[in-house]
Amino acid sequence: MAAGVFAPGHLGELTRLVPFEMVDDVLAATGRTQSRVRLLPARVVVYLLLAGCLFAELGYRQVWSKLTSGLRGLPIVAPSGSALRQARQRLGPRPVQALFDLLRGPAATSAPQVRWQGLLLTVIDGTTLVVADSPANTSRYTKHRCTNGSSGYPQLRLSALLTCGTRSVIDAVFDPVSVGELDQARTLTRSLRPGMLLLADRNYAAADLLTTIAATGAHLLIRAKANRRLPITARLPDRSWLSKIGAPTVRVVEAQISITTTAGTHTGDYRLITTLLNPHTHPATDLIRIYHERWEIETAYLELKSSILAGRVLRARTPDGIDQEIHALLIVYQLLRTAMTDATDSQPGLDPDRASFTTALNTARDQIVHAAGIIADTVIDLVGVIGEHVLANLLPRRRLRTKTRMIKRSNSKYQARGPTIDRHSYKATTSIDVISPDP
Repeated sequence: MAAGVFAPGHLGELTRLVPFEMVDDVLAATGRTQSRVRLLPARVVVYLLLAGCLFAELGYRQVWSKLTSGLRGLPIVAPSGSALRQARQRLGPRPVQALFDLLRGPAATSAPQVRWQGLLLTVIDGTTLVVADSPANTSRYTKHRCTNGSSGYPQLRLSALLTCGTRSVIDAVFDPVSVGELDQARTLTRSLRPGMLLLADRNYAAADLLTTIAATGAHLLIRAKANRRLPITARLPDRSWLSKIGAPTVRVVEAQISITTTAGTHTGDYRLITTLLNPHTHPATDLIRIYHERWEIETAYLELKSSILAGRVLRARTPDGIDQEIHALLIVYQLLRTAMTDATDSQPGLDPDRASFTTALNTARDQIVHAAGIIADTVIDLVGVIGEHVLANLLPRRRLRTKTRMIKRSNSKYQARGPTIDRHSYKATTSIDVISPDP
Protein backbone atom coordinates (compact mmCIF):
# COMPACT_ATOMS: atom_id res chain seq x y z
CA MET A 1 0.00 0.00 0.00
CA ALA A 2 1.33 3.43 -0.87
CA ALA A 3 2.46 5.58 2.03
CA GLY A 4 -0.31 7.73 3.46
CA VAL A 5 -3.10 5.78 1.76
CA PHE A 6 -5.71 4.30 4.10
CA ALA A 7 -7.57 1.14 3.02
CA PRO A 8 -10.93 0.84 4.83
CA GLY A 9 -12.21 -2.55 5.86
CA HIS A 10 -15.05 -2.91 8.33
CA LEU A 11 -18.68 -3.91 8.75
CA GLY A 12 -19.75 -1.04 10.95
CA GLU A 13 -21.08 -2.14 14.32
CA LEU A 14 -21.18 -5.77 13.14
CA THR A 15 -17.37 -5.76 13.07
CA ARG A 16 -17.49 -6.72 16.76
CA LEU A 17 -18.97 -10.07 15.66
CA VAL A 18 -16.40 -10.61 12.90
CA PRO A 19 -13.31 -8.70 14.10
CA PHE A 20 -10.16 -8.05 12.12
CA GLU A 21 -8.25 -10.78 13.98
CA MET A 22 -10.84 -13.41 12.99
CA VAL A 23 -10.61 -12.44 9.31
CA ASP A 24 -6.79 -12.45 9.43
CA ASP A 25 -6.78 -15.93 10.99
CA VAL A 26 -9.10 -17.21 8.26
CA LEU A 27 -6.91 -15.70 5.56
CA ALA A 28 -3.83 -17.35 7.09
CA ALA A 29 -5.59 -20.73 7.38
CA THR A 30 -6.64 -20.64 3.71
CA GLY A 31 -3.31 -19.44 2.39
CA ARG A 32 -4.53 -16.00 1.35
CA THR A 33 -2.20 -13.90 3.51
CA GLN A 34 -0.48 -11.50 1.13
CA SER A 35 3.25 -10.88 1.19
CA ARG A 36 2.89 -7.99 -1.22
CA VAL A 37 1.36 -4.76 0.11
CA ARG A 38 -1.66 -3.85 -2.04
CA LEU A 39 -4.14 -1.02 -2.34
CA LEU A 40 -6.86 -3.66 -1.72
CA PRO A 41 -5.59 -6.11 0.94
CA ALA A 42 -7.36 -9.43 1.31
CA ARG A 43 -8.93 -8.39 4.63
CA VAL A 44 -10.50 -5.34 3.01
CA VAL A 45 -11.91 -7.48 0.20
CA VAL A 46 -13.59 -9.81 2.71
CA TYR A 47 -15.36 -6.88 4.37
CA LEU A 48 -16.25 -5.47 0.94
CA LEU A 49 -17.99 -8.75 0.04
CA LEU A 50 -19.93 -8.73 3.31
CA ALA A 51 -20.90 -5.08 2.96
CA GLY A 52 -22.04 -5.81 -0.59
CA CYS A 53 -24.74 -8.10 0.85
CA LEU A 54 -26.05 -5.27 3.01
CA PHE A 55 -26.30 -3.06 -0.08
CA ALA A 56 -27.53 -5.60 -2.63
CA GLU A 57 -28.92 -2.84 -4.87
CA LEU A 58 -25.48 -1.26 -5.39
CA GLY A 59 -22.43 -2.12 -7.46
CA TYR A 60 -19.16 -2.73 -5.65
CA ARG A 61 -17.79 0.76 -6.40
CA GLN A 62 -20.87 2.24 -4.72
CA VAL A 63 -20.48 -0.22 -1.83
CA TRP A 64 -16.91 1.08 -1.48
CA SER A 65 -18.31 4.60 -1.21
CA LYS A 66 -20.58 3.45 1.63
CA LEU A 67 -17.60 1.89 3.43
CA THR A 68 -15.59 5.10 3.18
CA SER A 69 -18.32 7.71 3.73
CA GLY A 70 -17.78 7.72 7.51
CA LEU A 71 -13.99 8.08 7.18
CA ARG A 72 -13.79 11.59 5.76
CA GLY A 73 -10.49 13.31 6.18
CA LEU A 74 -8.46 10.11 5.83
CA PRO A 75 -6.26 9.53 2.74
CA ILE A 76 -8.43 7.01 0.87
CA VAL A 77 -7.98 6.12 -2.78
CA ALA A 78 -11.10 5.00 -4.64
CA PRO A 79 -10.25 1.84 -6.66
CA SER A 80 -11.59 1.25 -10.14
CA GLY A 81 -14.22 -1.33 -10.90
CA SER A 82 -11.57 -3.46 -12.59
CA ALA A 83 -9.37 -3.33 -9.47
CA LEU A 84 -12.27 -4.41 -7.26
CA ARG A 85 -13.06 -7.31 -9.60
CA GLN A 86 -9.45 -8.48 -9.71
CA ALA A 87 -9.22 -8.27 -5.91
CA ARG A 88 -12.29 -10.50 -5.50
CA GLN A 89 -10.90 -12.99 -8.00
CA ARG A 90 -7.54 -12.96 -6.23
CA LEU A 91 -9.21 -13.71 -2.89
CA GLY A 92 -11.19 -16.67 -4.23
CA PRO A 93 -14.07 -18.44 -2.46
CA ARG A 94 -12.18 -20.41 0.22
CA PRO A 95 -11.67 -17.65 2.83
CA VAL A 96 -15.34 -16.64 2.76
CA GLN A 97 -16.46 -20.27 3.05
CA ALA A 98 -14.04 -20.78 5.95
CA LEU A 99 -15.40 -17.67 7.67
CA PHE A 100 -18.95 -18.99 7.30
CA ASP A 101 -17.90 -22.34 8.77
CA LEU A 102 -16.46 -20.44 11.73
CA LEU A 103 -19.61 -18.36 12.33
CA ARG A 104 -22.39 -20.83 11.59
CA GLY A 105 -24.16 -22.65 14.39
CA PRO A 106 -26.98 -22.10 16.89
CA ALA A 107 -26.99 -18.62 18.41
CA ALA A 108 -26.10 -18.64 22.10
CA THR A 109 -29.29 -17.76 23.98
CA SER A 110 -31.13 -18.43 27.20
CA ALA A 111 -34.55 -18.01 25.57
CA PRO A 112 -36.75 -21.04 26.37
CA GLN A 113 -38.48 -20.78 22.97
CA VAL A 114 -35.51 -22.37 21.18
CA ARG A 115 -36.01 -25.71 22.97
CA TRP A 116 -38.85 -28.11 23.58
CA GLN A 117 -38.60 -30.79 26.24
CA GLY A 118 -34.87 -30.09 26.40
CA LEU A 119 -34.41 -30.58 22.63
CA LEU A 120 -33.06 -27.85 20.34
CA LEU A 121 -35.71 -27.25 17.66
CA THR A 122 -34.17 -27.31 14.18
CA VAL A 123 -35.63 -27.31 10.68
CA ILE A 124 -34.42 -28.21 7.21
CA ASP A 125 -35.76 -27.11 3.82
CA GLY A 126 -34.65 -25.87 0.42
CA THR A 127 -35.19 -22.88 -1.86
CA THR A 128 -33.85 -21.52 -5.14
CA LEU A 129 -31.82 -18.40 -5.94
CA VAL A 130 -31.38 -16.68 -9.30
CA VAL A 131 -27.86 -16.01 -10.63
CA ALA A 132 -26.52 -13.71 -13.34
CA ASP A 133 -26.97 -14.95 -16.91
CA SER A 134 -23.33 -15.25 -18.03
CA PRO A 135 -21.58 -17.98 -20.04
CA ALA A 136 -19.48 -18.96 -17.02
CA ASN A 137 -22.52 -19.28 -14.76
CA THR A 138 -24.62 -21.21 -17.28
CA SER A 139 -21.81 -23.74 -17.61
CA ARG A 140 -22.63 -24.79 -14.03
CA TYR A 141 -26.10 -23.47 -13.23
CA THR A 142 -28.87 -24.22 -15.70
CA LYS A 143 -32.04 -22.35 -16.57
CA HIS A 144 -35.38 -23.76 -15.48
CA ARG A 145 -37.25 -25.45 -18.32
CA CYS A 146 -40.88 -24.47 -18.88
CA THR A 147 -43.56 -24.80 -21.56
CA ASN A 148 -42.40 -21.62 -23.31
CA GLY A 149 -38.72 -22.55 -23.39
CA SER A 150 -36.66 -21.66 -20.32
CA SER A 151 -36.45 -19.06 -17.58
CA GLY A 152 -34.51 -15.86 -18.18
CA TYR A 153 -31.84 -16.59 -15.57
CA PRO A 154 -29.99 -19.66 -14.30
CA GLN A 155 -30.90 -20.93 -10.85
CA LEU A 156 -29.24 -22.76 -7.98
CA ARG A 157 -30.71 -24.73 -5.10
CA LEU A 158 -29.90 -23.72 -1.53
CA SER A 159 -30.76 -25.93 1.45
CA ALA A 160 -30.23 -24.88 5.05
CA LEU A 161 -30.43 -26.32 8.54
CA LEU A 162 -31.67 -23.66 10.97
CA THR A 163 -32.62 -23.33 14.60
CA CYS A 164 -36.33 -22.50 14.88
CA GLY A 165 -36.20 -20.13 17.85
CA THR A 166 -33.56 -17.69 16.57
CA ARG A 167 -33.49 -18.70 12.87
CA SER A 168 -29.70 -18.84 12.99
CA VAL A 169 -27.91 -20.96 10.39
CA ILE A 170 -26.42 -24.25 11.59
CA ASP A 171 -25.32 -25.36 8.11
CA ALA A 172 -26.09 -24.73 4.45
CA VAL A 173 -25.23 -26.16 1.03
CA PHE A 174 -25.96 -25.03 -2.52
CA ASP A 175 -25.75 -26.79 -5.87
CA PRO A 176 -27.21 -26.66 -9.37
CA VAL A 177 -30.97 -27.30 -9.36
CA SER A 178 -30.27 -30.75 -10.83
CA VAL A 179 -29.22 -31.73 -7.29
CA GLY A 180 -32.38 -32.46 -5.31
CA GLU A 181 -33.36 -31.35 -1.83
CA LEU A 182 -33.02 -34.90 -0.49
CA ASP A 183 -29.42 -35.14 -1.67
CA GLN A 184 -28.64 -31.82 -0.02
CA ALA A 185 -30.41 -32.93 3.15
CA ARG A 186 -28.16 -35.99 3.33
CA THR A 187 -25.17 -33.64 3.29
CA LEU A 188 -26.65 -31.44 6.00
CA THR A 189 -27.09 -34.40 8.37
CA ARG A 190 -23.36 -33.92 9.09
CA SER A 191 -24.38 -31.09 11.42
CA LEU A 192 -27.12 -32.93 13.33
CA ARG A 193 -26.31 -33.88 16.92
CA PRO A 194 -27.95 -35.67 19.85
CA GLY A 195 -30.20 -33.24 21.70
CA MET A 196 -31.72 -31.83 18.50
CA LEU A 197 -35.26 -32.30 17.16
CA LEU A 198 -35.39 -31.93 13.37
CA LEU A 199 -38.61 -30.71 11.72
CA ALA A 200 -39.22 -31.14 7.99
CA ASP A 201 -42.05 -31.38 5.50
CA ARG A 202 -43.28 -34.56 3.78
CA ASN A 203 -40.70 -34.22 1.01
CA TYR A 204 -38.08 -35.49 3.48
CA ALA A 205 -39.85 -38.65 4.69
CA ALA A 206 -37.73 -40.98 2.50
CA ALA A 207 -36.76 -44.19 4.32
CA ASP A 208 -33.02 -43.90 3.70
CA LEU A 209 -32.92 -40.26 4.83
CA LEU A 210 -34.82 -41.12 8.03
CA THR A 211 -32.26 -43.84 8.71
CA THR A 212 -29.39 -41.38 8.19
CA ILE A 213 -30.98 -38.77 10.46
CA ALA A 214 -31.66 -41.30 13.22
CA ALA A 215 -28.04 -42.50 13.05
CA THR A 216 -26.82 -39.02 14.04
CA GLY A 217 -28.56 -39.29 17.42
CA ALA A 218 -30.90 -36.40 16.63
CA HIS A 219 -34.66 -36.93 16.88
CA LEU A 220 -36.99 -36.16 14.00
CA LEU A 221 -40.56 -34.93 13.54
CA ILE A 222 -41.48 -35.06 9.86
CA ARG A 223 -44.80 -34.94 8.06
CA ALA A 224 -45.69 -38.00 5.97
CA LYS A 225 -48.10 -38.41 3.10
CA ALA A 226 -51.56 -39.51 4.21
CA ASN A 227 -51.78 -42.30 1.59
CA ARG A 228 -48.47 -43.90 2.57
CA ARG A 229 -48.97 -47.47 3.78
CA LEU A 230 -47.33 -47.90 7.18
CA PRO A 231 -47.60 -51.17 9.15
CA ILE A 232 -48.90 -50.87 12.70
CA THR A 233 -46.59 -52.72 15.09
CA ALA A 234 -48.08 -51.39 18.35
CA ARG A 235 -50.81 -49.02 19.51
CA LEU A 236 -50.11 -46.41 22.18
CA PRO A 237 -52.48 -44.95 24.80
CA ASP A 238 -52.63 -41.48 23.23
CA ARG A 239 -53.97 -43.04 19.97
CA SER A 240 -50.61 -42.76 18.20
CA TRP A 241 -48.93 -45.97 17.01
CA LEU A 242 -45.56 -47.49 16.23
CA SER A 243 -44.33 -48.48 12.79
CA LYS A 244 -41.14 -49.14 10.86
CA ILE A 245 -39.65 -46.96 8.12
CA GLY A 246 -36.18 -48.00 7.07
CA ALA A 247 -34.02 -48.99 10.04
CA PRO A 248 -35.57 -46.88 12.83
CA THR A 249 -38.79 -47.60 14.67
CA VAL A 250 -41.02 -44.54 14.39
CA ARG A 251 -44.16 -43.32 16.06
CA VAL A 252 -47.01 -42.15 13.85
CA VAL A 253 -49.41 -39.42 14.92
CA GLU A 254 -52.51 -38.80 12.84
CA ALA A 255 -54.75 -35.86 13.61
CA GLN A 256 -57.53 -33.67 12.31
CA ILE A 257 -56.78 -29.99 12.87
CA SER A 258 -59.68 -27.54 12.77
CA ILE A 259 -59.19 -23.78 12.53
CA THR A 260 -62.20 -21.64 13.34
CA THR A 261 -62.59 -17.98 12.35
CA THR A 262 -65.53 -15.67 11.79
CA ALA A 263 -65.49 -16.92 8.20
CA GLY A 264 -66.14 -20.52 9.29
CA THR A 265 -64.20 -23.66 10.17
CA HIS A 266 -61.61 -25.43 8.04
CA THR A 267 -60.45 -28.95 8.87
CA GLY A 268 -57.34 -30.68 7.55
CA ASP A 269 -55.61 -34.01 8.13
CA TYR A 270 -52.01 -34.33 9.29
CA ARG A 271 -49.79 -37.38 9.66
CA LEU A 272 -46.48 -36.97 11.48
CA ILE A 273 -43.70 -39.48 12.08
CA THR A 274 -41.21 -39.14 14.92
CA THR A 275 -38.49 -41.03 16.74
CA LEU A 276 -39.87 -39.72 20.07
CA LEU A 277 -41.62 -42.95 21.02
CA ASN A 278 -42.84 -42.26 24.57
CA PRO A 279 -46.42 -40.88 24.61
CA HIS A 280 -46.13 -39.85 28.27
CA THR A 281 -43.07 -37.59 27.90
CA HIS A 282 -43.97 -36.41 24.37
CA PRO A 283 -47.79 -36.35 24.01
CA ALA A 284 -49.25 -36.53 20.52
CA THR A 285 -51.09 -33.19 20.76
CA ASP A 286 -47.87 -31.44 21.83
CA LEU A 287 -46.05 -32.89 18.82
CA ILE A 288 -48.76 -31.57 16.51
CA ARG A 289 -48.44 -28.09 18.01
CA ILE A 290 -44.66 -27.99 17.95
CA TYR A 291 -44.55 -29.05 14.28
CA HIS A 292 -45.91 -25.60 13.43
CA GLU A 293 -42.38 -24.27 14.14
CA ARG A 294 -41.34 -25.73 10.77
CA TRP A 295 -42.58 -22.51 9.17
CA GLU A 296 -39.67 -20.59 10.69
CA ILE A 297 -37.42 -21.55 7.79
CA GLU A 298 -39.91 -20.05 5.33
CA THR A 299 -39.58 -16.76 7.20
CA ALA A 300 -35.78 -17.05 7.11
CA TYR A 301 -35.79 -17.53 3.33
CA LEU A 302 -38.09 -14.52 3.02
CA GLU A 303 -35.52 -12.48 4.95
CA LEU A 304 -32.68 -13.68 2.72
CA LYS A 305 -34.40 -13.34 -0.64
CA SER A 306 -36.75 -10.42 -0.04
CA SER A 307 -35.38 -8.31 2.83
CA ILE A 308 -31.66 -8.56 1.95
CA LEU A 309 -31.67 -9.27 -1.80
CA ALA A 310 -35.04 -7.61 -2.51
CA GLY A 311 -35.65 -10.25 -5.18
CA ARG A 312 -32.52 -9.29 -7.10
CA VAL A 313 -30.29 -11.54 -9.18
CA LEU A 314 -26.94 -12.36 -7.55
CA ARG A 315 -24.15 -10.11 -8.84
CA ALA A 316 -21.37 -12.59 -9.53
CA ARG A 317 -20.81 -13.71 -13.11
CA THR A 318 -18.60 -16.74 -12.40
CA PRO A 319 -19.17 -19.90 -10.28
CA ASP A 320 -16.33 -18.89 -7.91
CA GLY A 321 -17.93 -15.49 -7.54
CA ILE A 322 -21.29 -17.12 -6.81
CA ASP A 323 -19.57 -19.22 -4.14
CA GLN A 324 -18.14 -16.05 -2.57
CA GLU A 325 -21.42 -14.17 -2.73
CA ILE A 326 -23.66 -16.84 -1.24
CA HIS A 327 -21.30 -17.53 1.66
CA ALA A 328 -21.05 -13.77 2.26
CA LEU A 329 -24.86 -13.57 2.19
CA LEU A 330 -25.16 -16.37 4.75
CA ILE A 331 -22.51 -14.72 6.97
CA VAL A 332 -24.31 -11.37 6.95
CA TYR A 333 -27.61 -13.08 7.71
CA GLN A 334 -25.97 -14.95 10.61
CA LEU A 335 -24.39 -11.76 11.98
CA LEU A 336 -27.73 -9.95 11.95
CA ARG A 337 -29.42 -12.89 13.67
CA THR A 338 -26.68 -12.94 16.32
CA ALA A 339 -27.08 -9.21 16.97
CA MET A 340 -30.85 -9.65 17.25
CA THR A 341 -30.47 -12.54 19.69
CA ASP A 342 -28.04 -10.52 21.83
CA ALA A 343 -30.69 -7.80 21.99
CA THR A 344 -33.64 -10.02 22.96
CA ASP A 345 -31.50 -11.92 25.47
CA SER A 346 -30.86 -8.65 27.31
CA GLN A 347 -34.52 -8.72 28.39
CA PRO A 348 -35.24 -12.08 30.09
CA GLY A 349 -38.35 -13.83 28.80
CA LEU A 350 -38.51 -11.85 25.54
CA ASP A 351 -39.33 -14.12 22.60
CA PRO A 352 -36.72 -13.83 19.79
CA ASP A 353 -39.66 -13.84 17.34
CA ARG A 354 -40.43 -10.28 18.44
CA ALA A 355 -37.19 -8.94 16.94
CA SER A 356 -37.60 -7.24 13.55
CA PHE A 357 -35.14 -8.40 10.90
CA THR A 358 -35.83 -5.34 8.74
CA THR A 359 -35.01 -3.03 11.64
CA ALA A 360 -31.71 -4.83 12.27
CA LEU A 361 -30.82 -4.78 8.56
CA ASN A 362 -31.51 -1.08 8.05
CA THR A 363 -29.67 -0.12 11.26
CA ALA A 364 -26.65 -2.22 10.21
CA ARG A 365 -26.59 -0.35 6.89
CA ASP A 366 -26.58 2.98 8.72
CA GLN A 367 -23.78 1.84 11.01
CA ILE A 368 -21.56 1.03 8.02
CA VAL A 369 -22.10 4.50 6.62
CA HIS A 370 -21.22 6.02 10.02
CA ALA A 371 -18.24 3.65 10.52
CA ALA A 372 -19.70 2.74 13.93
CA GLY A 373 -17.36 0.79 16.18
CA ILE A 374 -14.41 1.63 13.92
CA ILE A 375 -13.53 5.21 14.77
CA ALA A 376 -12.75 6.20 18.33
CA ASP A 377 -15.95 8.06 19.25
CA THR A 378 -18.36 5.27 18.22
CA VAL A 379 -17.53 2.56 20.77
CA ILE A 380 -20.47 0.19 21.29
CA ASP A 381 -21.62 -2.11 24.07
CA LEU A 382 -22.91 -5.71 23.85
CA VAL A 383 -26.36 -4.78 22.59
CA GLY A 384 -25.20 -1.77 20.58
CA VAL A 385 -27.20 0.54 18.36
CA ILE A 386 -28.63 -2.34 16.31
CA GLY A 387 -29.94 -3.98 19.48
CA GLU A 388 -31.32 -0.69 20.76
CA HIS A 389 -33.29 -0.18 17.55
CA VAL A 390 -34.54 -3.79 17.62
CA LEU A 391 -35.77 -3.44 21.22
CA ALA A 392 -37.40 -0.09 20.43
CA ASN A 393 -39.29 -1.57 17.47
CA LEU A 394 -40.46 -4.98 18.70
CA LEU A 395 -42.97 -6.85 16.59
CA PRO A 396 -46.35 -7.81 18.10
CA ARG A 397 -46.80 -11.35 19.33
CA ARG A 398 -47.27 -13.71 16.41
CA ARG A 399 -50.83 -14.57 15.44
CA LEU A 400 -52.10 -18.02 14.61
CA ARG A 401 -51.58 -18.82 10.94
CA THR A 402 -54.79 -19.67 9.10
CA LYS A 403 -53.44 -20.22 5.57
CA THR A 404 -50.22 -20.49 3.60
CA ARG A 405 -48.24 -17.38 2.75
CA MET A 406 -49.22 -15.54 -0.38
CA ILE A 407 -48.40 -12.31 -2.19
CA LYS A 408 -51.12 -9.83 -1.26
CA ARG A 409 -50.16 -7.54 -4.12
CA SER A 410 -48.91 -9.24 -7.26
CA ASN A 411 -45.79 -7.96 -8.99
CA SER A 412 -47.64 -8.50 -12.26
CA LYS A 413 -50.80 -6.81 -13.51
CA TYR A 414 -52.18 -10.29 -14.12
CA GLN A 415 -54.05 -11.96 -11.24
CA ALA A 416 -52.03 -15.16 -11.03
CA ARG A 417 -54.21 -16.86 -8.43
CA GLY A 418 -57.61 -15.62 -9.51
CA PRO A 419 -59.86 -12.77 -8.33
CA THR A 420 -61.78 -14.74 -5.68
CA ILE A 421 -58.98 -15.22 -3.11
CA ASP A 422 -59.88 -14.10 0.40
CA ARG A 423 -56.98 -11.85 1.41
CA HIS A 424 -58.31 -10.86 4.84
CA SER A 425 -56.65 -11.75 8.15
CA TYR A 426 -58.76 -13.35 10.87
CA LYS A 427 -58.46 -14.03 14.57
CA ALA A 428 -58.52 -17.79 14.85
CA THR A 429 -58.74 -20.66 17.30
CA THR A 430 -57.53 -24.18 16.66
CA SER A 431 -58.49 -27.64 17.91
CA ILE A 432 -56.60 -30.91 17.51
CA ASP A 433 -58.23 -34.35 17.43
CA VAL A 434 -55.74 -37.24 17.40
CA ILE A 435 -57.24 -40.14 15.45
CA SER A 436 -56.38 -43.81 15.46
CA PRO A 437 -56.53 -45.86 12.24
CA ASP A 438 -58.92 -48.77 12.00
CA PRO A 439 -57.44 -52.20 12.81
